[in-house]
Amino acid sequence: MPQVALSAKGRIHSYETFAAADGPGVRFLVFLSGCPFRCRYCHNPDTWAAEPAFEASAEEVLAAASRYREYWGAEGGLTLSGGEPMAQAGFAAELFSLAHEQGIGTCLDTAAGVFRRDDADMASLLAETDTVILDIKEMDPSRHKALTGAENASVLDCARYVSENGGKMWIRRVLVPGVTDNPEELAELGRFIRSLRGVERFEILPYHSFGAEKWKRLGLVYSLDGVEAPSQAALDRAYAAVGDVPRRRQK
Repeated sequence: MPQVALSAKGRIHSYETFAAADGPGVRFLVFLSGCPFRCRYCHNPDTWAAEPAFEASAEEVLAAASRYREYWGAEGGLTLSGGEPMAQAGFAAELFSLAHEQGIGTCLDTAAGVFRRDDADMASLLAETDTVILDIKEMDPSRHKALTGAENASVLDCARYVSENGGKMWIRRVLVPGVTDNPEELAELGRFIRSLRGVERFEILPYHSFGAEKWKRLGLVYSLDGVEAPSQAALDRAYAAVGDVPRRRQK
């Protein structure tokens, strides 16, 4: 396992103490500040900027999380999200290493927009991660750029890296009607998932506009105004297009 280098304090946006959809069991969820993507449907645009609400050391974050440990059960633990937690890979690796020393499970919720194979901090972070939750927003580089502002080579390479190194993954796709619901592209996504090892779950998340008000408060133009959430029939069609992969349906 790569050695974890001590980092500066982490740039923290906020905590969620009882997260139930961000990894196995009940989780303490840490949102880190800073993200390279500008996803059109992002419901946390306030996490884009690198400026934090506060800074904290890995020890301080773990102490805050550990106060809720009795609620986690056998499966729960600590999840890092954002923003983009890989943008603070050294801090995140240090935090996860300390969590493992205390027997706490770790989960990384990432879009992998900054992933690089030659980055020692990222290697350390992924070695200390029990489950990677990876958002694959689009398979086509140009469509991914139109959706997020950046191409997706690092995202797909991160999936391959986790697969090659024996990691566990959950893969997610947000289904936006008329934007990320192309059947041919979804079929390509399914083929890519089937080429990977370690994928325990694939999940389609229905688009919602809950973050639109945040965009407006931040003075940003929300380009998906008027787009409705997908129907259950649309979700079913998307799952059918992806094909045979381990999956969890929305209730």
